[in-house]
Amino acid sequence: MRPTRRIVTAVAAASTMTLSLAACGALGVSGDSSEASPTKGNDITVGLLLPETANTRYDKFDYPIIRNKVLELTDKQGKVEYLNADADAAKQATQLQQMIDDQVDVILLDAVDSHAIADGVQKAKDAGIPVIAYDRLAEGPIDAYVSFDNELVGEVQARSLLEAMAPVDSSDKIVMMNGSPTDPNAKQFKAGALSELNGAVDIAKSYDTKDWKPENAQANMAQAIQSIGVNNIKGVYAANDGMAGGVIKALEAAGVTNLPPITGQDAELDAVQRIVSGEQYMSVYKSYPQEAESAAQMAVAKVQGKDIQFDSLTQDQVDSPTDKDIPALLVPVVALTQKNIKKTVVADGIHELSDICSAKYKAACQEIGLGK
Repeated sequence: MRPTRRIVTAVAAASTMTLSLAACGALGVSGDSSEASPTKGNDITVGLLLPETANTRYDKFDYPIIRNKVLELTDKQGKVEYLNADADAAKQATQLQQMIDDQVDVILLDAVDSHAIADGVQKAKDAGIPVIAYDRLAEGPIDAYVSFDNELVGEVQARSLLEAMAPVDSSDKIVMMNGSPTDPNAKQFKAGALSELNGAVDIAKSYDTKDWKPENAQANMAQAIQSIGVNNIKGVYAANDGMAGGVIKALEAAGVTNLPPITGQDAELDAVQRIVSGEQYMSVYKSYPQEAESAAQMAVAKVQGKDIQFDSLTQDQVDSPTDKDIPALLVPVVALTQKNIKKTVVADGIHELSDICSAKYKAACQEIGLGK
């Protein structure tokens, strides 16, 4: 059973639903005057709590995009108070309390541990501070959720792996390197992947990787190699790019030169270069600008009482273990392979072609037609 349920089957792209929130004035209302909500002006503070730094996306993309969008929507009067938990759930709970004590106007929360943070979410609610779950579905009385379609991510990864392994036999052995057991997204990626892999291949080893750390994935993979036999591994499902890098190190340490297909997620620069060189088969590209800008729009609309705009951004609904019918936006994803690097991460400005095709990868780029 899916932890999220789609009430609206189609999700509009952020580029087609960008809203001129600031144009609505400092005291926006929703609907007619009878539906008007108490509002704040542009001088607002958005609290942003991100979970860790092992994944470079949070500092490189999410925070600056959210900060810049808030500035744009508030005529440069709003601000973002940003804290990162470094994968420490207790630290994040303290950071959340700090934001409550600082009386920020709204909190965007990307939880380290979605269950453990529920009490903090309740405290924010009691203090009158809306909490929007960002990227990971936190428990507790959150006001909205913005993320990617996480089970679809797992499905895309698994389908891509099977495609790369074709022709596939049900006796072909693979290793599953799943994400952190405290991250609800990891459970959804895994569920989506299993819906494609079960019965199609032999999942010889499966690991839930503590804190998503590449070194933990590397250690797990070394164990899998010893147990299964390096020549018997036909493919590896790695839930993100950092862990894919750890998997590759373990395989290379075992003397493998012809790597099996390996999946990933997040389209990190190192991973894109590995895709170019053929070390990693694919990643999942998720439009961080779309997710982050939508989150900023939600936060500003919620604080300023612009209910029509807020509702237009949250046309899906999801269920968490503690709450039902949470307004949500689920952003679509794309399988990133050698074939569409230029059309995705380069076109969207995530990575420069010159950075991807550095000296080490120049020949490989030219070989797949990715050169300048």
